[in-house]
Amino acid sequence: MANQVWQFEPTHRWIRTSLAGVIVADSKRAMLMIESRGELDYYFPIEDVRVDLLQPSDHVETSGYRGTRRFWHLKLDDHFIENAAWTYDQHEGRPDLTKHIAFRWNAMDQWCEEEEEAFLHPRNPHHRVDTLPSSRHVEVIVDGVKVADTMRPYLLFETGLRTRYYIPEQDLDEEHLLPSLTHSVCPYKGTASYYSVAVDGDELPDAAWYYPDPIPESPKLKGLVAFWPEKHKGRIQILVDGQPA
Repeated sequence: MANQVWQFEPTHRWIRTSLAGVIVADSKRAMLMIESRGELDYYFPIEDVRVDLLQPSDHVETSGYRGTRRFWHLKLDDHFIENAAWTYDQHEGRPDLTKHIAFRWNAMDQWCEEEEEAFLHPRNPHHRVDTLPSSRHVEVIVDGVKVADTMRPYLLFETGLRTRYYIPEQDLDEEHLLPSLTHSVCPYKGTASYYSVAVDGDELPDAAWYYPDPIPESPKLKGLVAFWPEKHKGRIQILVDGQPA
């Protein structure tokens, strides 16, 4: 853990989190912790937290690079969330977090950045998502059968991730697409729905996804579908200008 990197910086965003309709933390001076292994958390000044709703927990975690993390239960009427929040003792080589409280994201009902709901985890201001229209020729082959063919894809470039090729619905062979009950959430794009792909009587579960109502920062994704070759290795091939993507 010697190479662990911390960024502890102001968000300049109004951050609120609530449980059962009650605001538990509300701050225009929250801090964002970005850790090099991909963890992101908002830290609220203690003065901006409903500390009257917190009860000390016996749960304590200690590690060489994190130091001592002490947990707090959240009690609100009939709601009792174990270890919903934490504070840190001061630790050498780490930002001073002793005057801040952080909450487990999924312990709370809702998070808001300004007036927009945030999902899954804080959005990293150093993380980019660019969706660019293209005239590249993109084909998707599943078990030897072409299920998509377009000259008007959108290419999504996201920091640290592979390029994704989004295809207009009109350029899909819909007879091979079966709606799935699966959903996932991305803080940068919104809630995704999935398709399974059926070829010659064989079904590949959740092989493609789309965003029915992307968040305002990603409006170009509406009406587009991307395929997931890593999920079904060797069975889904994406060709871009005739070459494997």
